[in-house]
Amino acid sequence: MSLLQQRRLLALLRNPFGNGVRIVELSDDHLRVKRRDSIASVSLRSLKRPPALRKGILGTVVTMRLEDQDDVVLNGADPLAARLFSEEVKEAWVRFNLSVLDKEAARLERILAAVNALGAPLRYAAACQMAPLLEEARGLDASLLSKLQDEAIGPEMVARIAPVRKFVADPRTARAKGIAAFVTAELERWNEFFDTIESKPLTPEQRLSVVVDEDATLVLAGAGSGKTSVITAKAAYLVKAGIRQPEEILLLAFAKNAAEEMSERVEARSGGPVVARTFHAIAYDVIGIVEGSKPALADHATDDLAFTNLIKQILKDLVHRLSDVSKAIIQWFAHFLVEPKTEWEFKTKHEFYTHMEAQDLRTLQGEKVKSYEELQIANWLYENGVAYEYEPLYEHKIPKTGRRDYQPDFRLTESGIYIEHFGVRRHKMADGRERLVTAPFVDRDEYLAGMEWKRQIHAENETNLIETYSYERQEGRLLTGLAEKLAPYVTLNPLPANTIYDRIVELKQVDDFSKLLGTFLRKFKSGGYTLDDCEAKSESMTLGRRARAFLDVFAPVFAEYQKRLGGRIDFEDMILRAARYVETGRYVSPFRHILVDEFQDISQSRARLLKALKAQHPDVRIFAVGDDWQSIFRFAGSDIHLMRHFGEEFGGNFDGQTGVHRTVDLGRTFRSIDQIAFAARTFVLRNPAQIEKKIVPAGAATEPAIRIVTVSKGEDEQRLSSVLEAIATKLEGRSQPESVLLLGRYRYLEPDMRGLKHDFPQLRISFKTIHASKGLEADHVILLNADSGRTGFPSEIVDDPLLSLVSPEEEAFQNAEERRVMYVAMTRARHTLTILASKARPSSFVTELRNDPAYGIAAALGAEAKAYLCGKCGGRLLGVTGKDGRIWYRCEHVQHCGNLLPACPSCGTALPRRAGRTTEALCDCGAGYSNCPECSDGWLVERSGRYGQFLGCVRYPACLGKIRVSVPKGRISKVDTKP
Repeated sequence: MSLLQQRRLLALLRNPFGNGVRIVELSDDHLRVKRRDSIASVSLRSLKRPPALRKGILGTVVTMRLEDQDDVVLNGADPLAARLFSEEVKEAWVRFNLSVLDKEAARLERILAAVNALGAPLRYAAACQMAPLLEEARGLDASLLSKLQDEAIGPEMVARIAPVRKFVADPRTARAKGIAAFVTAELERWNEFFDTIESKPLTPEQRLSVVVDEDATLVLAGAGSGKTSVITAKAAYLVKAGIRQPEEILLLAFAKNAAEEMSERVEARSGGPVVARTFHAIAYDVIGIVEGSKPALADHATDDLAFTNLIKQILKDLVHRLSDVSKAIIQWFAHFLVEPKTEWEFKTKHEFYTHMEAQDLRTLQGEKVKSYEELQIANWLYENGVAYEYEPLYEHKIPKTGRRDYQPDFRLTESGIYIEHFGVRRHKMADGRERLVTAPFVDRDEYLAGMEWKRQIHAENETNLIETYSYERQEGRLLTGLAEKLAPYVTLNPLPANTIYDRIVELKQVDDFSKLLGTFLRKFKSGGYTLDDCEAKSESMTLGRRARAFLDVFAPVFAEYQKRLGGRIDFEDMILRAARYVETGRYVSPFRHILVDEFQDISQSRARLLKALKAQHPDVRIFAVGDDWQSIFRFAGSDIHLMRHFGEEFGGNFDGQTGVHRTVDLGRTFRSIDQIAFAARTFVLRNPAQIEKKIVPAGAATEPAIRIVTVSKGEDEQRLSSVLEAIATKLEGRSQPESVLLLGRYRYLEPDMRGLKHDFPQLRISFKTIHASKGLEADHVILLNADSGRTGFPSEIVDDPLLSLVSPEEEAFQNAEERRVMYVAMTRARHTLTILASKARPSSFVTELRNDPAYGIAAALGAEAKAYLCGKCGGRLLGVTGKDGRIWYRCEHVQHCGNLLPACPSCGTALPRRAGRTTEALCDCGAGYSNCPECSDGWLVERSGRYGQFLGCVRYPACLGKIRVSVPKGRISKVDTKP
């Protein structure tokens, strides 16, 4: 033991109150610090550096700097004693540090070896491997290395531990450098393997995807980029490199045939039996291992038609059996089948009309109506046994007023009561008065004048008129109010639920609803949702009464469905039951590498199973190959959110960073030439939510590769034959036939295949729906019926908003999935893509492709109808041929707008249009006509009346615009105004 103390007299003078350090003793690896009233023990580990000596007035001052404590300062020491004591403390301090370091030598050497190995690693530095190393290195650094002083351990030891300390200080950079070094070396080591694993050498991007081995790796495999080659090479590489045994690798595919093909290819190339399975197959195996046997599979599990028919049967049985449920079902079909949007939710007539047409507002009686509120009224009348006519001609002839013949909204056939529904709401003014207002795009004054005119007509002719208003629905009393108004005139006779349901079946409304229920049911089960979840989400999304009405039907349907399963299971049960067994450890997974094909099609339930398998062992890797641009099976439960947020869902953790993953973009396509590949890429990326990928095309086009062919009504077969004839002609003299794939958005579009194959034997012609064509390719692709409309392309039978209740993320971009369907269609083609579209009603996709120079589309074949806008609603004016063979232009919104114009009298084909602020409507043929002063679309032509000649609007009698002027020769024309 060695000690140092103050000299007594000097200590008394220096510290008369006795609060300072009086004695410091060195005992083994501790310092004992004595003050007048206390003794403290300080470990040499806390000493930051050797004691420092400074000459003071009353003696030597000895200062010992401590870690996280007040310095120990002894004043008034004897100079010689202070120097000797300081040297002893320094020697003890160095000995202590080296001894502590020596105790951790094995641990240090292990960590140091692992850190140094990052300079030339033999394995990919995945987060799951590096995280334990970082944790151990940080523990050693915190407990020892950070406390060691350079002066205590010497420069050699400082240099030795420096790599560990550097790794701890910046682990992300160290890992990144290690990965880069490994990838470079590994690509070189396995160069011959990559050259020979497939019939053609792998591309640089494919090679990179094989050697990258992050916790979660996402390979973006665009159309025709060779994703199967990548998965095959990855599995073979893992086995040949000794990274995994075949039984530790799980290959997952969505379709049985894809799994079988993958298994054969991998075994042939790796020499080991790496078995590919579908998600359902592995789930079934898990259940069998845990339960000892596999439960029977429901008959409808593999048959979508049988599944939909089961839902239809359940609906029918519930209507006949349970009165409360039957009431809920009838209420749904009568009042909530379509999304209840009104005029006030749209800025323009065109938007409103387009929405209404997409909804197919068909009443229980069978007619199409013009608004959701009219639909409610019509169905209430039908439910209550009140016979009615929709928009009948008024029973009294109205004198010529320039209006169309008066057609009230409804006439009750027994009582003769008329019902007019007025689209007005009440708005409270600042002064407290109420004012009737119309939708944003409706002329309020004109509409209110029309209301007064109708009231006047009924008053003059002494017919009974019942009025209903939009504000009544807004206030929740439209139908109760109607019942009160009709009570004096009508006796209600409600129809039995069975009768109404039979009518619904006749209208084929049950088919689509059964599909909606089926899709909802599968997503409900696979996502693990509850009815409470759906109700809560409905409230947060403000889906309102329609969602409540749907859930009132779904709940008993779901309960009955589960009951009818009995002891059998469906695919949703299969996946979820297996996931639970894996999550709870009842099944122990042997898999360390999980390779997933077609990852864009993954659902929530499949993702849950995947996460459970990954979580069982810390070193499990997920290798996912897919293309979010080809995610087109949302109706079957696929959830694009899982791929777009791949890292968050499946990634690892390292250095406080979550969602660690790696993305590799294959980029290169072996299928489509540049014009097709680039146009398809531009098209799909109009949706900013799609993951951006580069594209390297298979080759360069020497002539236009994409054509749009316009088709007049009834010309479909002729136009298709013309396109096939053109393809066949170019093949003359060639020995090898070329493939032609006909694609349709719907199965019913399949043409006469036997006749086409007979007429064009030199072509290998086939037909597929676009969804069924995924994974296929052909030399030439012809897309059929790219028209607008409910069953056009893009399909206007959009996903019902109710599906958002069982979907984690909604896509905000309009026609998001349909745009991806179009991308799939375009990228089936190697050399040419031909799109057949209606001349009068081309789809919005065709219009976009044709009008945007970015796509580089060749000019359309055949005469193309020029686009004219309707001045009344903003829709399109479409050319139609009248009974007399002449051309007329009619608004696309026939039911709602009714705008009709004759073609130019001079050329008989084009339509005169107003040019800027001029007073004339000019035609492309050069003819000009004076603008109508009353309407925005019409122009004036010569007419004869009681008072001689005048200029009248071509839209007469819909428009009464006219001018009494002398007519300059050659500037007017007589026309027949009857189409």
